[in-house]
Amino acid sequence: MVATPAYDPPTASSGIALATPQRHTGTILAGCLAVCLAQIGLVLPAAINGVIQRSLQASGSELTWISDAFLVPAAVLALTFGVVGDLYGRRKLVVGASLLAAIGYLVSATAGSAAQLITGQAISGIGAAALFPASLTMITAVTTTPAERAKGLASWTTALSLGALVAPLLSGGIVEHASFQWAFGVTGVIAVGTAGAAWLLAAESTAPEGRSLDWPGQITIALALLSLLYGIIQGPSDGWGSAPIVLSFTGFVVFLAAFVVMENRSAAPMLRLELFRIRAFAASAAMAVIGMFGFLGGAYDLSIRLGVIQHQSPFQAAVPFVIIQGITPFIWPLLVRLLHRVGPGPMLVTGFVSLATAQLWLRAVPVQETGLAPLLGPLVLNGVGFGLVVAAITAAAVNVVPPGLTGMAGATTSLVRDLGQTLGPAVVGAVALGMAASRLTGSLADAGLTPKEHGIADAVLDAGGPLALHTADLGPLSAKLRPFTSDALAHGYNNALLLTAAACAAAALIAAVFVGFRSGGTGPVESKESVA
Repeated sequence: MVATPAYDPPTASSGIALATPQRHTGTILAGCLAVCLAQIGLVLPAAINGVIQRSLQASGSELTWISDAFLVPAAVLALTFGVVGDLYGRRKLVVGASLLAAIGYLVSATAGSAAQLITGQAISGIGAAALFPASLTMITAVTTTPAERAKGLASWTTALSLGALVAPLLSGGIVEHASFQWAFGVTGVIAVGTAGAAWLLAAESTAPEGRSLDWPGQITIALALLSLLYGIIQGPSDGWGSAPIVLSFTGFVVFLAAFVVMENRSAAPMLRLELFRIRAFAASAAMAVIGMFGFLGGAYDLSIRLGVIQHQSPFQAAVPFVIIQGITPFIWPLLVRLLHRVGPGPMLVTGFVSLATAQLWLRAVPVQETGLAPLLGPLVLNGVGFGLVVAAITAAAVNVVPPGLTGMAGATTSLVRDLGQTLGPAVVGAVALGMAASRLTGSLADAGLTPKEHGIADAVLDAGGPLALHTADLGPLSAKLRPFTSDALAHGYNNALLLTAAACAAAALIAAVFVGFRSGGTGPVESKESVA
């Protein structure tokens, strides 16, 4: 979520508390627990989307909101929370954010409806938006030498990767033996433990000099993003020409224009728009949005394939995501050497081409194929491509800006990368469900249903969409409908993979044109690039 900061040793006069050796170790431990918690929450629903959908009879748009309710605040609020931690204390922010996340998980753990689960996810997402930047800056504040800084950041990134690995195993393993609510309840317990660890072990630190909150910018960009997502997610069910959808897209344009005006006038903008006048930086930002949309959109598509269409068990659905997320930590030393010797351009082109190939390969695997072996190729290619992109994308952005703006460039890249990840489930869900509904409407006419059965099917389809009709318990009628709903959903989500592959290919083209294939490292890298 945030870029690796430049080294700046803490001093007593800088507003950063100097830690004792015990506090130094405790701070790193607390920061690692915090980022692990945040990443667990981000990945948690992927393996259990199918169980959630069947348990709550959620519509396709509701299922998309369950993922995006967490991603939206994590994308929009991270920069602002970074300033809050600098002003009022990173330890306090980690404690408060962990407790807020715990409240969100409590709401989710008691959810009996999709609306309540979406609310809980949004609350937890706000907590995660604070945990990502605060946990990192809390660690950097107590590392007083380059070697300590490298070890601290390596620990932070390892903890983040661990969270990505643990989340699908945690949710999938729990839901094998209990309701999906228990997965959120257990994560809530972890959140409370994280708050206690931060309070007892971590040193407090601040850096208020030159920092101030940009509330107008924060409010306008949040409203713009929410308006855009509402229009994309609700468009298939409400109708693209309906008044709420047209109003939501209009609101997006208005709020985005207001954000640009606010940032140009702000003395301390959350996003320095002049960076986008640098063509290579603007290209890097476009890569981040388009490429991460392709990656996470493909991952969301895979989760629907496994959990909803195939009805695989939660643990079975978790294994593919463990494979994807587990590759990056193992190949990280190689990625760092490539970044030194080759540079970000070739890595980005190769990574995005790998992701595009993985999406097309996954599309070629029949939806009826439930074994893991046919999926290994696209899963490994997905993991390798993601690792290459993550290692290089921020380096490509910060290498083309003046040295004094590298921190803002890294933070901006994180923001647009998270925006791409947020748009992934929204756009994929909208495209896939729209195609599935159109195909299903035509095929039901030839399904040999009685007028009464046709009326029931149409009513469920109108109320909840193709996913709801596929999983609804309609007695003998469900058996009649299952071949048609499976075919329609496979058609929709397979065609959505063409969109995600095209996005990754477009990002590869941008990288080739604007970053290029010139060899040459990025200079000494003290630590791993951080990933959300």
